[in-house]
Amino acid sequence: MLVKTEKVRQSAPAGESKVICRNATVEDVEPLYLMIEEYAQRGIMLPRSRQALTRQIDQFVIAEIDGMFVGCGSLFRLGNDLVEVRSIGLRDEGKGKGVGSMILEKLTEEARRQGIPKIMALTYAVDFFLRNGFTVVEKEIFPEKVWTDCVNCKKQHACDEIAVMKRLD
Repeated sequence: MLVKTEKVRQSAPAGESKVICRNATVEDVEPLYLMIEEYAQRGIMLPRSRQALTRQIDQFVIAEIDGMFVGCGSLFRLGNDLVEVRSIGLRDEGKGKGVGSMILEKLTEEARRQGIPKIMALTYAVDFFLRNGFTVVEKEIFPEKVWTDCVNCKKQHACDEIAVMKRLD
């Protein structure tokens, strides 16, 4: 479960909208579902049902600009020393404004708070993760991920996502 915190962009230029990154609540399930489903239909993200999102809502953070939902991400524990960044996505209104980095920073802070030394992701947005201190690694070093999600993925035998990791210790 993520600790209850809120991250507000402190240095917004004059006239720019207020960006808040906060823990998701049950009221956020529908916009989360719609965003994830849009990404899933494009083959960029694994789908999540509304029921699964409701059960896992305490693993998600969302970003808002002036109260409008613009992005999300979640943290999923894969083992004692490893968490995965999952379901990180942005609406067009949030792109190019540092919102994705705010979401990732909030998730990384939570992993540190839990004392987890490694954070990973499987992604197509490699440059985004590299800009945020991750490095490209071999997928095979994450058997925890393979047995948790990859066994049920239609791309299991032809995965084209890139593994990235950041050490937090």
